[in-house]
Amino acid sequence: MTDTGIKEAVKTTTSTDVSEPGLYKVIYINDELTTMEFVTETLLDIFSYSPEAAHEITVKIHEEGTAVVAVLPYEIAEQKGIEVTVLARSRGFPLQVKIEKE
Repeated sequence: MTDTGIKEAVKTTTSTDVSEPGLYKVIYINDELTTMEFVTETLLDIFSYSPEAAHEITVKIHEEGTAVVAVLPYEIAEQKGIEVTVLARSRGFPLQVKIEKE
């Protein structure tokens, strides 16, 4: 076979359709055993709320039964939910945290 000096170019296209990850709500569910002080503590320590905002959300959870405490990308929402649950169980509280798509 002889080299004819002709070179072929292959044109390819790639799709880089990158969308932002979906957001998920972190929801606290009220119960009769978890103290309001503990709920406030988790909002301060894990979600970095101010003391005033943490107190307001805690009262909302207590009065309405549930409250969205954060809206985050899935991995972060899941991690924070796990952190709260592990801390609650280590202190003997049955606090439930639910993650759901916004």
